[in-house]
Amino acid sequence: MSAASTARVPTANGSRYLVQLCKHWTHRFPHTTYADGEGRVPFGPDRACLFSADPDGLTMRLEVADPALLDRMESVVVEHLKRFAFREDFGEIAWTREG
Repeated sequence: MSAASTARVPTANGSRYLVQLCKHWTHRFPHTTYADGEGRVPFGPDRACLFSADPDGLTMRLEVADPALLDRMESVVVEHLKRFAFREDFGEIAWTREG
């Protein structure tokens, strides 16, 4: 992958959100995996989101071949997270870009 972006969300429910997000996307992306606080959603052959949960939060890492996809992919992931975590107010989720 040629570009990546990472965001960290402080929450005690990171593991639950990881599982919900991965289960949600399994119907559309059958090679989605999740276990033991780690998850991976392959949105396509050239883009994926990796999730990692710990007791203090959820880390999301997008990896894409085309950097132009990052804005849209960040929005999609955050929109879905906020849908599942509607009881929590994360405010603006900041992504840090690499590459």
